[in-house]
Amino acid sequence: MSERATREETVDVVWSGNWVAERLGVALEGDAELRELLGLALRRNPKRAHLLVSNVLGKHVPQRPSVVHGAGFELGERVRALLGAPEARRAVVLGYAETATGLGHAVADGLRDAPYLHSTRRPVAGARQAGGFEEAHSHATSHLLLPEDRDLLASGGTGADASVLVLVDDEFSTGNTVLNTIRALHALHPRERYVVVALVDMRSAGDRDRLTAFAAEIGARVDLVTRSTGTVALPDGVLERGQALVAAQEAEQADRAARAGRAAGPAGAAARADTAPVTRVDLDWPAGVPDGGRHGFTPAHRAALEAALPGMADRIAAALGDHTGPRPRRILVLGFEELMYAPLRLGTALEAALGTDAEVRSSTTTRSPVLAVDDPGYAIRTRLVFPAHDNPADGPGDRYAYNVAGAGFDAVVAVVDSTADTPELHAPDGLLARLAEHTGHVLLAVVPSYTPAPVPHRQEPAVLPEPLRGPDFSSYAPEDVGWLLQDLSHTELEAPTEEREEAIQSGGAHYAESLPVEYQPSAAYQALFTAALETSAARIARAVGTVTETVLAERGPRPVLVSLARAGTPVGVLMRRWAQHRHGLDLPHYAISIVRGRGIDATALRWLAAHHDPADVVFVDGWTGKGAITRELAAAITEFEASGGPAGFDPEISVLADPGGCVRTYGTREDFLIPSACLNSTVSGLISRTVLRADLVGPDDFHGGKFYRELADSDVSGLFLDTIAARFDEVAGRVEAEAKELLAADRAPTWEGWAAVERISEEYGIHDVNLVKPGVGETTRVLLRRVPWKILAKRGAGADLEHIRLLAEQRGVPVEEVDDLPYSCVGLIHPRFTRGATGADGKAVQGA
Repeated sequence: MSERATREETVDVVWSGNWVAERLGVALEGDAELRELLGLALRRNPKRAHLLVSNVLGKHVPQRPSVVHGAGFELGERVRALLGAPEARRAVVLGYAETATGLGHAVADGLRDAPYLHSTRRPVAGARQAGGFEEAHSHATSHLLLPEDRDLLASGGTGADASVLVLVDDEFSTGNTVLNTIRALHALHPRERYVVVALVDMRSAGDRDRLTAFAAEIGARVDLVTRSTGTVALPDGVLERGQALVAAQEAEQADRAARAGRAAGPAGAAARADTAPVTRVDLDWPAGVPDGGRHGFTPAHRAALEAALPGMADRIAAALGDHTGPRPRRILVLGFEELMYAPLRLGTALEAALGTDAEVRSSTTTRSPVLAVDDPGYAIRTRLVFPAHDNPADGPGDRYAYNVAGAGFDAVVAVVDSTADTPELHAPDGLLARLAEHTGHVLLAVVPSYTPAPVPHRQEPAVLPEPLRGPDFSSYAPEDVGWLLQDLSHTELEAPTEEREEAIQSGGAHYAESLPVEYQPSAAYQALFTAALETSAARIARAVGTVTETVLAERGPRPVLVSLARAGTPVGVLMRRWAQHRHGLDLPHYAISIVRGRGIDATALRWLAAHHDPADVVFVDGWTGKGAITRELAAAITEFEASGGPAGFDPEISVLADPGGCVRTYGTREDFLIPSACLNSTVSGLISRTVLRADLVGPDDFHGGKFYRELADSDVSGLFLDTIAARFDEVAGRVEAEAKELLAADRAPTWEGWAAVERISEEYGIHDVNLVKPGVGETTRVLLRRVPWKILAKRGAGADLEHIRLLAEQRGVPVEEVDDLPYSCVGLIHPRFTRGATGADGKAVQGA
């Protein structure tokens, strides 16, 4: 298809973006073709009210199938020319659901020999997930990657070295989606080159620089191939004004519908007095050819489909002529959400079969709600609404077909896969009935849904215990967290603090073999906690939101949160609540034990691997000190896999605060008071720290923990969570900005904290970094659980250290003001401790 012919199809007397541009001041700035390719519409979306509507994508705007396929094919040919034929044969093409599934497939056609995969929002029973990512501006953000061939993303299924990855989207607006995808897949399958393909590149200068910096960061070449380039000029306040305009239009349409005595609905043409017949056509789809790229589509599949297309088009043409009335002149081939390529290619074949005897157009239904306005200067003129008909994983909901009603189609060929050929499709308010109100003939063509080969069942150990949940174990709600622990509540494990410290430092016992006596806060300390919580709630909520958004962007679409009990558990619960509140995601969350010097609970890891994909697991902790647990986890995972445990766990920890510069996924690197560090079990669901003792924990047991039911009257776990969650909406705007900055920033660990700890250990004559506990959280632990020697406080630190000063005063521990400290404070455990040591001279006690 020539560019001239394409333009003839897309030029209108009135630009289909005028209506939005005139009311909101939104402007497209770019090359001469930009307005021919794009119109504008509005939608209810808390992140981006305006919608760029493509005229050549075959999604919202019916277009000639040859134009739609030709647009992607030409981009694929350009990628082939860029790479050269040998490298093009090693490429893998990845398209984005749902809008670009057909475009990506057409790009793969243009590359000729490249296998194709598209992301999906439809979980498939038995299909193993090979990754996922998030689309930040989308109304439905979770993308799954479900290739049948596990090597497809690594090498195109050839078994050779990592291939070039070609990522295809309809528009390149900010680059966030592409960055999230490359970051996630590069961690699994590093490669030297990526090519990003889009119909339009609408990034700002800052976004372009960000991609360049990102490519340098991962040491890969990233090329761009686009058809048109420009930017969207958005005036201040456009999001709020756009949302208000959508609300006003919907209210006006509802009022107009009420006055007309019909159900409220969007702008659109009135239904016909009579409804069209609905008939089914047998396509005789070629055996073994997938319905699309959800599980991969190879060059062999492409050849088989090309050979079968003319015959399938002939069957459709015959069925269209086999009904009462004149042969249809204007025909729409209507695809179904992610099923874009099969309907598109049936459309190109039908276009070729009918020639000038008919006008064939192609478009697709969608789950994306868009405002319809019947105005020639608006891209979405009409909207049909009908219930979802493929039993979606996220539950029932409305689906849409745009610019179909009132478009004068004599016949509509509805193409769905067999998964979506359900009673809902045929219901009185279903898609077929809605189409029949606006055309003379509806033809249903069903493509068999491709079923990937079953995944071999993962063998589990003979006996694995189940997680403990509240209210039987912990005061948290059962959905908040599942504890991968065994209940040792009726076992006497507590010992006096001084006795424990002497045993630990003498080598007679490990700190995880006993528990400190639970600290019972005084009224003054409890009041300090309450005041600190109220003061810091918004700050913590921001950090919770930022780390959660980062995790969703890099480890999505539905990560499995695994908090390191117990400091990480309140953070895991809050991250889960953020994901649920802001995105409607119901993330699994478990708590697991890790013990310094003893490693992680291997039985718990085996349980996780038996119930979830290890690649989905995200380890969560409250904060970092010097990074000891960060290193412990990495070593423990390596040892677990080396001993034959299931592979695939990512040892990276996501934390609320990373003052030590030890991790790359965090909410903040500031060292400030996190009130959950102020208390022990009474802010952590009434659960003790974890216990690992040979006479209590066998090789197939979870590590142990105690539920302090008797402390229920002092429990503030719910208060802590609810106070912070109540600030989520207040901080959402700042979180979005901060998460965007973090995702674009260099977050490589600096290990600044570890260097400071080593320096302090030597300077104070301690010579054991394990006795130096940096940061507000770790210092609090020293004062609550260990025998503190002294506290180093950064000169000028204010309210964040009030509870530290109060605890230190109660225990008779000196607080020393110091300069040049990367933390707000550092707690020093009494070195070489015996119950007779004093350490009164300010130096380490060498013996007693």
